[in-house]
Amino acid sequence: MSNIGDSVSHTSMGENPVSAPVEFNPLLPEFIANPHPFYHRLRAEDPVHRSTLLPDTWIVTRYADVSMVLRDARFDRHDAENFFRERFGEGPLISVFTKWMLFRDPPNHTRLRTLVNKAFTPRAIEGLRPRIQELVDHLLDAVQHNGRMDVMVDLAYPLPVLVICELLGVPAKDRDLFKEWSGDVARTLDPIQTPEMVEKGHAVVESMVAYFRDLIATLRKNPQDNILSAMIAAEERGDRLSEDELLANCILLFSAGHETTVNLIGNGLLALLRNPEQKRLLQENPILIQTAVEEFLRYDGPVQLTGRSVREDVEIGGKHIRAGERVITVLAAANRDPAQFPDPDRLDITRKDNHHIAFGHGIHFCLGASLARTEGQLAIGTLLRRMPQVTLIDDQPRWRPAFTLRGLEALPVRF
Repeated sequence: MSNIGDSVSHTSMGENPVSAPVEFNPLLPEFIANPHPFYHRLRAEDPVHRSTLLPDTWIVTRYADVSMVLRDARFDRHDAENFFRERFGEGPLISVFTKWMLFRDPPNHTRLRTLVNKAFTPRAIEGLRPRIQELVDHLLDAVQHNGRMDVMVDLAYPLPVLVICELLGVPAKDRDLFKEWSGDVARTLDPIQTPEMVEKGHAVVESMVAYFRDLIATLRKNPQDNILSAMIAAEERGDRLSEDELLANCILLFSAGHETTVNLIGNGLLALLRNPEQKRLLQENPILIQTAVEEFLRYDGPVQLTGRSVREDVEIGGKHIRAGERVITVLAAANRDPAQFPDPDRLDITRKDNHHIAFGHGIHFCLGASLARTEGQLAIGTLLRRMPQVTLIDDQPRWRPAFTLRGLEALPVRF
């Protein structure tokens, strides 16, 4: 895969933009560090961009086009199995991914989502708020007197894994297993894969299937008050889930739910600390935490892109897209479209009418959006209250090499 990066390295944003055509190449180090200049060029110069790296694939970056694709029934997941077979071959990845509700169309999507949705309603999540606050305080207690912390290691990673483990009934002794597992699964969601990534993905998913199979067997004998026990009960009635669907969607809830919230907390706090006037405003007006989190989601959201297959010939932005081709909608580019958001590159925690699409749009709108929002509000709000002098130690923190789910490897701060 190295020749991909080499072949278009001259399109770095430091070059004269007229010297080379705009290209979508998320393997470039410059892209990983900051994709937004690339997104700006794509929106301005080629907003419906035919990829040269991905066959029969279009990259869509304008807000109006992205939101249309995500709502329009002509774009769906009908070709997901073929897509994953092309990328992964046979094995655990295709067996699991093709059963994720994320990659299913109605009626299967509706059947799967209806079951799980009851545990993720805003009312249900609001009931978890005291427990999430307790977990945040416990994590910050451990570093309060150190004068410094790594936000990712000490807060952003452990909080979502503690919450989702409790929701799914994963024993406390096994929680550390899932940090590495969920990160490896997240890498497999990138549209460009290396053989090494695929091999590791197969191995990790196989391990997760084995783990959840054992946990499900335990909960069948001794049901608990958690989401997984409720899903098992529905599977046993035979009216909702097969065992393979049950296993696959356990992995989805754990991996996707955990990774997106980790990245929301890390990306959001980094944006805030790089904009000290916004940090002061939030500290002086803690009630703004809800609009602040919405702005963090818009400004540098945890999910950069999502894909659809084209069911029939369609035109987007003057480009003819044929049935059978694929469209990648770049949520992060749409969320900085100046046609939708005034002064889109400015972080504004008081932004009004912030109709971002960081959690997607349409029937596949993120199931865990309410949970992620609540964890983000409590984690960032509590950290600012308890450690008001928090500042960055390194203004150029390391980003993880994944780009579909964008997040930091480390975020060292002092307080």
